[in-house]
Amino acid sequence: MKFRSVFDIIGPVMIGPSSSHTAGAARIGRVARTIFGREPKWAKIHLYGSFAETYRGHGTDVAIVGGLLDFETYDNRIVQSLELAKSYGIDVEFIEEETVMDHPNTVKIHMGDQNGQLELVGVSIGGGKIEIDEINGFKLKLTGEHPAIIVLNNDRFGCIAGVASILAKNEINIGHMQVSRKEKGKLALMVLETDENVEETILQQIESLPNILQVARIVE
Repeated sequence: MKFRSVFDIIGPVMIGPSSSHTAGAARIGRVARTIFGREPKWAKIHLYGSFAETYRGHGTDVAIVGGLLDFETYDNRIVQSLELAKSYGIDVEFIEEETVMDHPNTVKIHMGDQNGQLELVGVSIGGGKIEIDEINGFKLKLTGEHPAIIVLNNDRFGCIAGVASILAKNEINIGHMQVSRKEKGKLALMVLETDENVEETILQQIESLPNILQVARIVE
């Protein structure tokens, strides 16, 4: 799946009085959909701070769900996203949280189907821009300013080198890299921002490496 741009505002401003509450919210939802790799069958959307207080009036609810449905920020179908999700058999629940987060425009999306689940924490930082702070409990900072691949792997010697080697063989330059793990020797997550989009064939090469469990990408 390709984006014209993952995070920059394109075309007319979408519904709602605030780009933070609408465009940013839609982009968080769409990144979650991209990483999950398919349409979910259910989604529990936990809203914090300003998102929790104003999500209905500002259109944050329809924006996030529109993103989960893979709609661009300017897609007119976003205003009907709740009804469309229901018609597609997607069970959506909004949960207003009282926990005080570092940023008031924070959402945690827990979504899944019969084949798997994803939990993602995103922040709308203003002007339609976002940060992804957590994926399945792994702490990170993903801004989406560049193409990126996200690799879930067993925390074993040589995993990082193997991924980097495949990118190097395909002349893909790594601009920034983050590695996160919950416990030594268990699961780990690496996020690699690249100078260009990584093609599906390269992802398949990475997936074939030992101890690589899952690979997702965000492209321009």
